[in-house]
Amino acid sequence: MKKVVIALAAIFSLWGNLTATGQEVGEQFSIVTLNVDGLPQKILMVKVNTDGPGDSGTARIGKYLLKKGYDLLMLQEDFNYHDVLTVMLEDDYKMDEWTGDVDVVGHTIDYLHLQNHRFECDGLMGCWKNDLTVAPAARTPWQQNFGKFSHALDEMVTKGFRRYEVTLRGGDRIVVYNMHMDASDSRDVADESDAKDKEARVGQWTQLREDVLKHLDSRPIILVGDMNSLYSRDDVKSVFIDAINESGRGTVADVWMELNKQGEETYDKILYINPTLGAKIQPVAFSLDKEGYEIEGKPLGDHYPVAATFKVVEKDTGVKDVRMTKEDRREGIHFYDLKGQEVSQPKTGIYIERQGEKADKRVMK
Repeated sequence: MKKVVIALAAIFSLWGNLTATGQEVGEQFSIVTLNVDGLPQKILMVKVNTDGPGDSGTARIGKYLLKKGYDLLMLQEDFNYHDVLTVMLEDDYKMDEWTGDVDVVGHTIDYLHLQNHRFECDGLMGCWKNDLTVAPAARTPWQQNFGKFSHALDEMVTKGFRRYEVTLRGGDRIVVYNMHMDASDSRDVADESDAKDKEARVGQWTQLREDVLKHLDSRPIILVGDMNSLYSRDDVKSVFIDAINESGRGTVADVWMELNKQGEETYDKILYINPTLGAKIQPVAFSLDKEGYEIEGKPLGDHYPVAATFKVVEKDTGVKDVRMTKEDRREGIHFYDLKGQEVSQPKTGIYIERQGEKADKRVMK
């Protein structure tokens, strides 16, 4: 074991020297999260979004996104005006699968049992610059929702999250989550009848946490979306942030809190997770971007865009192949991968070393 410890010390020393240089030359990339407010103004003759942007406003949103030129666009409520929104982006961006609109046309609806109907669309849309490489997104619906004909109608669509595996221009790899969580109507908040909405969001943060921990490896993670959550009313800190930090596998931060805490908190958030062992990113800019997104002093949709720029400050380290020895076995040492699964014979990768009841010791292999 002494040889392993000495070798690890040398590796970490080299890693530290490389990191200091990487902070100066790491590549940068930008990301924006935006609820485009794409619900129709009527469903079954019922007014649901009369102040939404409609066709003309959505066209202006598309022009705004094209002009800004963010590397990654993570959108929510991309429902009934999808073609109008994306037509101007098609030359510069590749796009994820659109899951459909919210309308009676083209949908089979049991009008006698409307309480059971749900539109099988999540409204989520990811777009990325042509020179980025993105693996197909994993689409996951929330396990818990609340509100069918009230409480923001959250059960009318299949809200959830999508997970993207992104390779940046310089070859650095990150993971991006885009999501839309349950909302609370202002009326429900005012009369304090939003307990079920809060409960649904806690369930969604819990589900998100478990998915993150399931997939967490050596790649940084960015989580964005219309999370409908405020730290003053939703237990994001203990359910999500503290739980992941306490796992020892990664560190969670909120870009708004890090760079702009004196400003107003928004429902739309940009969080990021740096894995304990692996690459690291750092936010260098944050904005609640109103420029070009207003008409008569009001936002084109419900929310203003929230954007951030990140830089890579540590590369994913080259890993060494250190085999488990007979001495390790005699000392009762066990190795676990970063998903918490015990590995009987670790090969190339990153593992957690545990000996009896001792605290975890993170090592590179």
